[in-house]
Amino acid sequence: MTTLTRAARDSGTMLGRQLRHMLRYPSMTLMLVGMPIILLLLFVYVFGGAMGAGPGTMGAGPGTASGSRTEYLHYVIPGIVLMTVASAAQGTAISVAMDMTEGIVARFRTMDIARVSVLTGHVVGALIQSMLSVALVLLVAVLIGFRPTATLGEWLAAAGLLLLVSFALTWLSVALGLVADTVETASNTPMGLMLLPFLSSGFVPTDTLPVVLRWFAEYQPFTPIIETLRGLLLGTEIGGNGVLAVAWCAGISLAAYLWAKRLYNRDPAR
Repeated sequence: MTTLTRAARDSGTMLGRQLRHMLRYPSMTLMLVGMPIILLLLFVYVFGGAMGAGPGTMGAGPGTASGSRTEYLHYVIPGIVLMTVASAAQGTAISVAMDMTEGIVARFRTMDIARVSVLTGHVVGALIQSMLSVALVLLVAVLIGFRPTATLGEWLAAAGLLLLVSFALTWLSVALGLVADTVETASNTPMGLMLLPFLSSGFVPTDTLPVVLRWFAEYQPFTPIIETLRGLLLGTEIGGNGVLAVAWCAGISLAAYLWAKRLYNRDPAR
């Protein structure tokens, strides 16, 4: 058996372990997907009437009236979707920290399995959970009036971008879970990923923000990702945001992977 085949086999075993955890402890999955849905309903039905009343700032979806809640629903969906991905990544940090603090990794180190398979199982499991969560959030959005204009090719491009984002944030969360001393720390450290969409173009146009916040919002990674998703789903202008979004995802993925690998390889069993 080649090294690659062995690593793939062991990674599949670890993926099965993660999927069984999701089935046995569905409360974590429900919590991670429930928060973005609650935020979606909150922003649309509590703030949507006021936020959608700006003069032509929200980028209406197909067949919507200016200033309506439906208009704001179309504007806010990309930001909510990105928060869903970030929420799933937070769950990964908690899961990794639990493995590192409860001694199971120490047992894995003594077994004849590929070292890479432990982290790979976490990452692939998180990607599956993340995509299922995004699908559920989009289903709720459609039920309350979201009507995207995307073609099949644009849907595939949006799904590919979401996979890239999820891959990047998951590896970052793996590293944060490895560096955390406790599960409680791991649950709090990735909270910044949940807050970044609020400081982007996810909920209001960046030109409505104060100067300092506007500068931060325009140059942080979530804004080009959100603008690319918005363009793919609703036909708005993407410009150079697509290239920036892919570049940010690739850079974060590489840096986070190298960081997580270094932490895992040096970290003694706790």
